[in-house]
Amino acid sequence: MATQDSGQERTEQATPKRLQDAREKGQIARSLDLNTTVILLAAAGGLMVLGGGMIDGLLYTMRQNFNIQRDSIFDINTVFQSLEGSASHVLLALSPFFILMVIAAMLAPLALSGWSISTKSLGFKWEKLNPLSGLKRIFGPQGLMELLKALAKFSILGGGAVLLLWNMKGSFMALGSEPLPDSLGNVATLLGSFFLTLSAAMILISSVDVPFQLWNHSRQLKMTRQETKDEYKETDGNPEVKGRIRSQQREMAQRRMMAEVPKADVIITNPTHYAVALRYNPDKMRAPVVVAKGKDLIAMQIRSISVTHRVPILSSPALARALHYSTELNHAIPAGLYLAVAQVLAYVYQLKKRQNYDVSYDGTPVSLPDVPIPDELKRDE
Repeated sequence: MATQDSGQERTEQATPKRLQDAREKGQIARSLDLNTTVILLAAAGGLMVLGGGMIDGLLYTMRQNFNIQRDSIFDINTVFQSLEGSASHVLLALSPFFILMVIAAMLAPLALSGWSISTKSLGFKWEKLNPLSGLKRIFGPQGLMELLKALAKFSILGGGAVLLLWNMKGSFMALGSEPLPDSLGNVATLLGSFFLTLSAAMILISSVDVPFQLWNHSRQLKMTRQETKDEYKETDGNPEVKGRIRSQQREMAQRRMMAEVPKADVIITNPTHYAVALRYNPDKMRAPVVVAKGKDLIAMQIRSISVTHRVPILSSPALARALHYSTELNHAIPAGLYLAVAQVLAYVYQLKKRQNYDVSYDGTPVSLPDVPIPDELKRDE
């Protein structure tokens, strides 16, 4: 199993980020045997389908050149024109086959790992000059596999080629007794059959090489546990830093919430565990809005700020719990609490009017009579 210099074993599968980084560096799974197989198949198909057209084009060029008049041979201009025309005809006759081979050579690598163009792989790397690294590649699993593949390809392809030539010797010998056009056409067909049979042998080799290349590529990209942790910190951030950021965000949100407490119309408490600050402007709001809420220490801070800014505090444990658990900051209260909160606000307005509440308020919670709360919104301690 592959290890790092630190001795840690690479036991973890490559993460998506590591796979993407390796792809950007040009480190992808490749199978040269698969590429060769695709190109051989394309060549065999091209010779069998396009061979007749290519032979006809070449025969036409040969006839044109053999029909040149004797006097024209000694004319430089005529010779160059004939040469240019011959080259054009030959290129036109062979271009479909060449285009097919170029397309096959470009599409063959896509079969395994898709298209990947990386300029990083073109850069100079000193480690490539390290003889120890070269020896590891030669005597490592990949080098051993390459040696076995080379021996297998030599045995299979060499033996297959000999058997094919032996079985097709009669067809090849018969070419000499055929007219030239027929003979050339049969050559293309025989070569196509020859390449097609060799391609079948290459398919057998590729069926072994492709899984090995995929396995070897996955093995090379495996990570140690420490690498996985470091990548997680790099990608998602250090947990300690993220914790500090979240803590600062909570503090900022709490400061903003506390800044809204002086604008509240009433504070409804438990009276000690919960505190909910409500604001209502009939001209701008359809229903009262929760501007601050909290429990325990935060509830104590809300009450302290309300004392400083003369905000009335009413004690209604059931309503305080219902508001705390069923509302969100800066959102209107649920419809089920409209009646209860309306009674609270009416009580506060009457209290202020009768007792000059803004002046005499000392921060002592005023107990509120029972208010109606729907059963689905009630919460216990």
